[in-house]
Amino acid sequence: MAAHTSPEHLQRAARDHLWMHFTEMAAYDGADVPVISRGEGAYVYDDRGKRYLDGLAGLFVTQVGHGRTEIADAIAAQARELAYFPIWTYAHPRAVELAERIASLAPGDLNRVFFTTSGSEAVESAWKLARQYFKAIGEPTRHKVISRRIAYHGTSMGALSITGLQGIKTPFEPLVPSTLQVPNTNFYRAPHHGDDAEAFGRWAADRIEEAILQNDPDTIAAVYVEPVQNSGGCFPPPPGYLRRVREICDRYGVLMVSDEVICAFGRLGEYFGATRYGYVPDIITFAKGATSGYVPLGGMVARERLMEPFREEGASFLHGITFAGHPVAAAAALANLDLFESEGVLDNVRRNAPVFRATLEKLLDLPIVGDVRGDGFFYGIELVKDKETKETFTAEESHRLLKGFLSGALFDAGLICRADDRGEPVVQLSPPLICGPEQFEEIESVLRKVLTEAWNRL
Repeated sequence: MAAHTSPEHLQRAARDHLWMHFTEMAAYDGADVPVISRGEGAYVYDDRGKRYLDGLAGLFVTQVGHGRTEIADAIAAQARELAYFPIWTYAHPRAVELAERIASLAPGDLNRVFFTTSGSEAVESAWKLARQYFKAIGEPTRHKVISRRIAYHGTSMGALSITGLQGIKTPFEPLVPSTLQVPNTNFYRAPHHGDDAEAFGRWAADRIEEAILQNDPDTIAAVYVEPVQNSGGCFPPPPGYLRRVREICDRYGVLMVSDEVICAFGRLGEYFGATRYGYVPDIITFAKGATSGYVPLGGMVARERLMEPFREEGASFLHGITFAGHPVAAAAALANLDLFESEGVLDNVRRNAPVFRATLEKLLDLPIVGDVRGDGFFYGIELVKDKETKETFTAEESHRLLKGFLSGALFDAGLICRADDRGEPVVQLSPPLICGPEQFEEIESVLRKVLTEAWNRL
């Protein structure tokens, strides 16, 4: 290793110059910054050669695993042929081919693909589309958005406004007005519905209708839902919930936006979460897994009717992003989808999802584990002080447990996952979609050891 890239140099440079995202920078005043230098399959290696199981797929991203030369070769070939050209007024082959392919995979008549470079941009683009669309069809008062509590939809000002996490919103207020929050689908914390998940789903969906009526239906533009809500620890939809939300949106002329920045491209065993749960939204937002993280790319897929006002002479959607539909990113996405098909990635998730669930559910014998929930290769483990009462930790206890011990201990034990306190304290897992029982057992073994030590410390 060259002297200027030695681990010691990287540590100094990281502390002096790198501003890490959502990171308590003071935590590294007396500790090393984790530096991941390479990856292979489901594993990554730090700058000192230690191996870790990437139990979060980077950040819900690396679907087909690390080090895939097929994608790297496609990137290099495209960069040699055409490294960059915008899709403002013009087109280029890879953007056209990728749009056609994504449209062919999307449910129903979601047929129009608008590219971005990130999930936040996709979420914001969907809101801008909804606003301009309703003005174009003569319903200019529709501008409000309904989303769910604790739901994370991004960090740009519009996407942050839709987000239901007050803690990350307050520093940036005032935000974009016209956003409303309704209950999420955390069945574990729904004591008034007993074991009846379907009844809870009806109740939660009805809160959306209630919000529409209370805030004047003629002012509501869109409802944003994730198929499985990420923040809070993987809340799957109760039976019938998403179809009922679709019915409510239709009843009041509101657009249903399926935010699938995490759930799209195989995380739940289908190309889109809407397919997994049997509903057709008006817009799907996507990012992360579209390229397996090899190059940034996001976007939204819209129903054909949302394009109609923009087909009129002189009309256009007044929105654009310089690097959206980037030729290299589109080439990476096409190569990624080729791997999905040639290696049966969706089949692997469908076949192994029950095994993943069963392996994680073995942890329910630990006193600190209250709930294991999720779907596909996307799970959250909620931690509790008392399993019988479901008593949770105080904010100070949660911070001490997650940031003070679990995050570091899990990493030291060779597992990358997320110990998160947005909502109740949880450990989140979303391994690469190429994983199988061997990796699941490794995850369970590390979690069992570290969570047992956490409980003993408490």
